[in-house]
Amino acid sequence: MKCPFCGYGDSKVVDSRSTDDDVSIRRRRECLSCGKRYTTYEKIEDIPILVIKRNMNREYFDRNKIIGGLLKACQKRPVSRSQIENIADEVEKRITNEMLTEVKSEYIGELIMDQLKKIDEVAYVRFASVYRQFKDVNTFLEEIKNLMSDK
Repeated sequence: MKCPFCGYGDSKVVDSRSTDDDVSIRRRRECLSCGKRYTTYEKIEDIPILVIKRNMNREYFDRNKIIGGLLKACQKRPVSRSQIENIADEVEKRITNEMLTEVKSEYIGELIMDQLKKIDEVAYVRFASVYRQFKDVNTFLEEIKNLMSDK
């Protein structure tokens, strides 16, 4: 950060505190060359994530869609709302940590299924049947056999 007064490229932080709305951090800095003080604001850069659908359309990542799909798959199953929220958090965190700005919906589905398999196998098969578009009973049986062979 260059000093706004002399243009020197180095400063030290004198004081640091969050703003009233807790969206950014206010820092008082002192230039190491001229000694003048100035204020900077630091904010997390929010880069929107685009999801590439199967038909190649793009839409903004929506965490609520993940939760909605999980709620349907976990209906009448012993899966708590907090477990569903944790799966959505994990998926969102993984995508964000990988610094992806565009992600295929198939990748998101696989991340969800990896998490769901650990929690409830019936909900996993329900989710997989919609996500992988099972065509008939044989496809269901194959998925269940794969699930059992993983144990």
